[in-house]
Amino acid sequence: MSYPILRPTHRDETLGTRCALAVMAKAPRPGRVKTRLSPPLTMEQSAALNVCFLRDTTQNIADVTINGTSRGVISYTPVGDEHLFDGLLPDGFALIAQRGDGFGERLLTSALDLLSCGFGSVCLIDSDSPTVPVSFYRRAVEELRKPGDRIVLGGSEDGGYYLIGMKSPHPEPFAGIHWSTSKVYEETVDAIHHANIELIELPKWYDVDDGNTLSLLREELLDGKVLPFAETEGYFAPHSREFLGNLFGVKR
Repeated sequence: MSYPILRPTHRDETLGTRCALAVMAKAPRPGRVKTRLSPPLTMEQSAALNVCFLRDTTQNIADVTINGTSRGVISYTPVGDEHLFDGLLPDGFALIAQRGDGFGERLLTSALDLLSCGFGSVCLIDSDSPTVPVSFYRRAVEELRKPGDRIVLGGSEDGGYYLIGMKSPHPEPFAGIHWSTSKVYEETVDAIHHANIELIELPKWYDVDDGNTLSLLREELLDGKVLPFAETEGYFAPHSREFLGNLFGVKR
């Protein structure tokens, strides 16, 4: 199955009541995705787990979109690898190409392009957090449906964030940020406050991007461990759960 490709030059006014729940994703090629998980995984295993993360995250999002207030999107890179997403996403998802050089620029242009497509709001979501509770996504959509301008932000345990949502393409949260450091969330919050934009903070969650956080995912999904920072139970993430069970020889 292939998916429609959205283009910011083709505005659809029927999307004005919807929030784009857009997963920022690289095409799942071995050696190009989740490379910090090798070791302990091989590059092939890392790419396979990335596919599981993508399947779980998009199915989680699909559960949010059922009521018609949002739509699932993959903001992807690189252009030309669209076919690598074929068959991986739920029905109703669309693709939109990323553009820009640095990570902050790609986040900002993704928000701008999705709003230009006609969406009333947009949430940019990382592809490394397969167990984010569905209630967090629902709350983000609900907050952005309320009157007035605001930004929604969901912080990660490592100091980054798993979601940023907005109604307007504010550049401030993406400028001057030290990306891939433990200061990302703090600097983003400061930038939003300095721009006098209302901020809604979602509960904290975590990214899986190295051996330590892979162990945390295993403990959550296979051992049933309650995360020390969690206010609620995480998403079941069946594809990631099955992959880890097979990898570690744990029958569920």
